[in-house]
Amino acid sequence: MNKQFQTLLLTGFLFTNLCMAQTFTLKSADIGGQMTIEQVLNGFGCTGKNSSPQLSWANAPAGTKSFAVAIFDRDAPTGSGWWHWIVFDIPNSVNELKRDAGDEQNHLLPMGAIQGLTDFGHPGYGGPCPPEGDNPHEYIITVYALKVEKLGLDNKASAALAGFYLNSNVLAKASIVAYYKR
Repeated sequence: MNKQFQTLLLTGFLFTNLCMAQTFTLKSADIGGQMTIEQVLNGFGCTGKNSSPQLSWANAPAGTKSFAVAIFDRDAPTGSGWWHWIVFDIPNSVNELKRDAGDEQNHLLPMGAIQGLTDFGHPGYGGPCPPEGDNPHEYIITVYALKVEKLGLDNKASAALAGFYLNSNVLAKASIVAYYKR
């Protein structure tokens, strides 16, 4: 084999492998493009079931030592958005959160995972409940692949503080966007 043909063959092999590489992805069996009554808050005038969605992820980058999940409403009329859920220190062996894992009484989170404070003022999932008449709110559900096993925070950490630590330690992230209007 001549040198040019070998180089061309190797280049083609590498290009094919790069094209076939899987990207970090987030999926949900519970959420398409819209939040449902299952996820909607039961409070503040809303009458949902306040159940955190099932989430699963795949193809985390090499070096991932833990995961975190956050749900953020950037359309909330606060000037700074609204954190609906923040959970971190999810072991790197885990690739799914079960439906309603955000309810602390269910004990469905993986061992060692910690839920930080949401903008509702307590740890755990708090579903969508935008003001009546607002345009649809955009809820960004993100899983973070992190380069550290632990963030070094506890369940009294605000979502903003946890977000700072997440963004300081992120290797990759994947998101789903869902909308809700009442």
